[in-house]
Amino acid sequence: MTSYDAHISEFSKLREANGGPWSAISPEHAARMRLQNRFHTGLDIAKYTAKIMREDMAAYDADSSEYTQSLGCWHGFIGQQKLIAIKKHHGTTKRRYLYLSGWMVAALRSEFGPLPDQSMHEKTAVPNLIGELYDFLKQADARELNQVFRDLDEAREAGDAGAEKSALDAIENFDTHVVPIIADIDAGFGNEEATYLLAKKMIEAGACCIQIENQVSDAKQCGHQDGKVTVPHEDFIAKINAVRYAFLELGVDDGVIVARTDSLGAGLTQKIPVSAEPGDLASQYLSFLEVEELSSVDDAAEGDVLLKRDGKLVRPARMPNGLYAFKAGTGAERVVLDCITSLQNGADLLWIETATPDVSEIGAMVNAVREVIPDAKLVYNNSPSFNWTLNMRQQVFDAWSAEGQDMSSYDRDALMSATYDDTPLAGEADVRIQSFQADGARDAGIFHHLITLPTYHTAALSTDNLAAGYFGKEGMLAYVAGVQRQEIRQSIQCVKHQDMAGSNIGDDHKEYFSGDQALKAGGAHNTMNQF
Repeated sequence: MTSYDAHISEFSKLREANGGPWSAISPEHAARMRLQNRFHTGLDIAKYTAKIMREDMAAYDADSSEYTQSLGCWHGFIGQQKLIAIKKHHGTTKRRYLYLSGWMVAALRSEFGPLPDQSMHEKTAVPNLIGELYDFLKQADARELNQVFRDLDEAREAGDAGAEKSALDAIENFDTHVVPIIADIDAGFGNEEATYLLAKKMIEAGACCIQIENQVSDAKQCGHQDGKVTVPHEDFIAKINAVRYAFLELGVDDGVIVARTDSLGAGLTQKIPVSAEPGDLASQYLSFLEVEELSSVDDAAEGDVLLKRDGKLVRPARMPNGLYAFKAGTGAERVVLDCITSLQNGADLLWIETATPDVSEIGAMVNAVREVIPDAKLVYNNSPSFNWTLNMRQQVFDAWSAEGQDMSSYDRDALMSATYDDTPLAGEADVRIQSFQADGARDAGIFHHLITLPTYHTAALSTDNLAAGYFGKEGMLAYVAGVQRQEIRQSIQCVKHQDMAGSNIGDDHKEYFSGDQALKAGGAHNTMNQF
């Protein structure tokens, strides 16, 4: 990256070359503005963040403790605050990403109002949110650097060489808030051409990583609801290819594709693929169908679909809606086949949607995949759809029961009850929840852990708490004690909301542009000075 002094030197030469008309331009101010906006397009961001993801994937392959994490976002401000908090508490953004959840786009960003996770929202909402997220992350860069530039000016005015050096070091070693976004394209919002067109818009907005699922696009369901319908492998591969072509066309040669399989919980398919030869992908897909053997064609009803399997005539189980059923208990086998097929046909990472957070269950499927593809690794949804407390307490209950411990003081079906909160079982369950991500990275091939909908839930919880007090007996104290005082005590930067929205940046720009004539907002009468 070009140094601060080099930028100043470049602009000094440019001002000199343009003579008198440029005399009012400060090379140092121009250098500052350039550093505050180092990513000019979404493609700049996609190329930069793709490199980060590839490096992180290689680091994980070498050491599974180097897994990555993210939290889901539904607004640019939410993403910005996450990254500001990460830098504040952990000092670096390394191995921390953002996740763009299709569920939250549907529920919170559609012009139709709140919608279920069924790809009914406007497809343009997805690239629009990617662009919005990066706008806010870039503004976080500009705001933080703006304060460093102010610190530099104050150090120079005070003649404090040490503080000046510290400010210059902060400029040269600045850690950007711009991080990879794993972006959910659902099932592609249509056929493979529709998938390609939407993928291009997402990449142009800044996405270096696109997650696509193997459900039917026009019957797509949330991964944790019933009624999921998968597509044959050749259909899914076509969409993986479409996303790869979109990356390549736009020059993001190392873009990342996450292939998600919903087969563990999907019991239906819409389409019977055509098998060209025994053992091909189509025939493997067909082998999982629930079928009834017939003695002859005469046993078939008018309009029945029949197949020949192992020399026998069979009738696939067909629902009243025309969908075909898979055999019960084949979900894990189908997941493994899906994963291997996706990785062999262009995907970089896997996503296995599960019903519960069980490291052993996930690990068993991943280990089966790794018998064929040793470096297979997952993006995993640490989903709010799971009742984590109940699931982990039941896992401990079952483990202790298997060990022969006396469990008579516990009711397995009622373990969510607060009466168990202080028991040894609950304590062990919390230990397992705390170590879930490290355990999953080590034992189940999970490269990236995410929570899809965290801020949906935190916004609801915090708003509920505030409303209960504010509209009740606490009145204004509910806001002051529960929000503002905590912002001050915890150094939450949003307590200075004018500054967070860019007021100080604007003031400094006015001074660059207008000099002493600048009318600035940050004077003595600005109430933000109370903080």
